[in-house]
Amino acid sequence: MSQIVSFTKPGLLLLDRFTRATEDRLAATFEVYRCYEPEFSLGRAASAIVAITTSGAKGAPRAIVESLPSVRIVSIRGVGTDAVDLELGRRKGIVVTTTPNLLTDDVADHALALLLACARRLCQGDRFVREGLWQHGSGLPLGRKVTGMHVGMVGLGRVGRAIATRLEAFSATIRYTDVRAFDDVVYEYVPGILDPATDCDALVLAASGGPGSLHIVDRSVLDALGTQGMLISVARGSLVNERALVDALVERRRGGADLDVFANEPDVPPPLLALDHVVLQPHRASATEETRLAMEALVVENLLAHFAGTPLVGAA
Repeated sequence: MSQIVSFTKPGLLLLDRFTRATEDRLAATFEVYRCYEPEFSLGRAASAIVAITTSGAKGAPRAIVESLPSVRIVSIRGVGTDAVDLELGRRKGIVVTTTPNLLTDDVADHALALLLACARRLCQGDRFVREGLWQHGSGLPLGRKVTGMHVGMVGLGRVGRAIATRLEAFSATIRYTDVRAFDDVVYEYVPGILDPATDCDALVLAASGGPGSLHIVDRSVLDALGTQGMLISVARGSLVNERALVDALVERRRGGADLDVFANEPDVPPPLLALDHVVLQPHRASATEETRLAMEALVVENLLAHFAGTPLVGAA
């Protein structure tokens, strides 16, 4: 079914769901087309759409962008631009904006929550109680001590630094790798990913996605991490060779994994669902009411600013 095309308001394509309040605010200025609705079809609306809103995970598929001759801005709720073809945007004169600085604390908090959940077997303990195993005296394996852990950080941008700061409260020893060393941190820098992975208790992924980081966590990195090492990822699923990770976890060559992101979301490799040393989350590190509302407010502000000709925040 084709949607009715408005000739009184510019068209806006939503590629991911936003809160009702935000969508209502957008509808005051734009004719909103929701691609996630079952009967959605661009049809005649394609020529009327001047803007796209999306999330960092959903991005803006190249085929959709190419089908919209009038689009001038892609406003992303998130900080990642790896799911948007920036070069195509530049050729078509499309501005791409993100929501920087707003989600750092939540993602860092989530990373620590994942680490604690896996190390202390919190999810397994919850099931132990709910399934009545406690009353029967069934044994629950011991957890791991978090205080004093040796942690390898992959990526020391805003999120990576916020995670490292929180780890300091646990007296963690931190080594990091990034595209370069930073003079304003006290952590030890190592130039390659194998070094921070070797013999650490946990390897935390907080680097950007994209071609440059595709599958940087492969079998060699997982083997370097060791049989007791845990992998924590709040970055992008593309950083990890998922087949290699699944094999390592199934074969118990890995101490555990805490995954908020996956290679082909929302599809999760079925073998992971049955493993008790894996904590799984549906890509929701920034999913708090306070932060999501702030991010969506900036998405709207950037859209309005673009068409008003005023400065933008977080232009890629």
